[in-house]
Amino acid sequence: MNTRLQVEHPVTECITGLDLVELMIRVAAGEKLPLGQADVKRNGWAIECRINAEDPFHNFLPSTGRLVRFQPPRETMFAGEAGQLLGVRVDTGVQDGGEIPMYYDSMIAKLIVHGRDRNEAIAKMREALNGFVIRGISSNIPFQAALLAHPKFVAGDFNTGFIAEHYGQGFRAEDVPHDDTDFLRALAAYVNRKALQRAVGISGQMPGHEFTVAEDFVVVTLGPAGSGGRSPVKVTDFVSQSGSSAVQVGSGRYEICSKWHLGGARIRGTVNGNPFTAQVERGVGRNPLAVRIIHNGTRLDVLVLTPRAAVLHALMPYKAPPDMSRYVLSPMPGLLVEVAVQVGQKVQAGERVAVIEAMKMENVLFAAADGVVGKVLAGKGESLTVDQPIIEFA
Repeated sequence: MNTRLQVEHPVTECITGLDLVELMIRVAAGEKLPLGQADVKRNGWAIECRINAEDPFHNFLPSTGRLVRFQPPRETMFAGEAGQLLGVRVDTGVQDGGEIPMYYDSMIAKLIVHGRDRNEAIAKMREALNGFVIRGISSNIPFQAALLAHPKFVAGDFNTGFIAEHYGQGFRAEDVPHDDTDFLRALAAYVNRKALQRAVGISGQMPGHEFTVAEDFVVVTLGPAGSGGRSPVKVTDFVSQSGSSAVQVGSGRYEICSKWHLGGARIRGTVNGNPFTAQVERGVGRNPLAVRIIHNGTRLDVLVLTPRAAVLHALMPYKAPPDMSRYVLSPMPGLLVEVAVQVGQKVQAGERVAVIEAMKMENVLFAAADGVVGKVLAGKGESLTVDQPIIEFA
């Protein structure tokens, strides 16, 4: 038996209605337990997700830096109030503007839900993850969303080898497929039109030449090699309902109602009468006009353009990122504790070249190909940023 309080103790607190922290303090003070084993009853189903500052798409490497935004989902259960159940609880010690340093464990929060049964708990957790806003650093929320949506996990058919079996080659964006990507495009068009409508009220417009917002747009999906698919959309407002619009994407029609306001990172509302929670970012990556929609672990980056702008955009050449294959780059922020090669040294693929320490872990970097070290660009003891060059091959 491990006699200290475990990270997962909120799960026990939810299904038993007992405050384990209070009971441990009372026992430590010499009091007797006020209950017997027969008094401990189990009620419902609880799930906890550890929210870690790490990048699941890059082998779960630690992610440090400033929390530009940290907005957990709304809590309805709280530590120390074990009688308030069937809801959402967040245990954390960080907040907006805080710094996630390299010196400690990567866990920054615990997200706990309690439902009447397992299916209800899974549904609550998926919705809570949709509303957990973290900006400035990477988090493992997409991976948590993928696990909760996996058919075998939902069916209860899993064991301790689940991750090795299903994600043995690492975790990729393709491992979080969305069941309706047209909804994400519709939501991007909806958000973009709401933002444009704010411009209608700009003062100083010449009479007869006021800014008007069109209904027809083209949603251009962005990918690693430039633009992807193009989807014509039509956004029509409901006159009778403020904040409601009908968005036509192909043959699909999405009636979206939300009180989302410009600048809000979280968008809640209904689509075709069903409630949803998603996240919105405007101006992402290298494109200030891009809109990012995050829902159920899927991240979709798009441009919402007028039909004419879409025609012109298709003519723009794609500027590929610079070739960095001759460099060994730091995959994360951390402390460079070892440089294992010297200038002029011949290195073979798979040979150890450097060691970075971050969040109580040592990460060894290996050469991706044979080569000769041309320059050592960082020294032992130096604090590194993401993608900072450490070694350049000749």
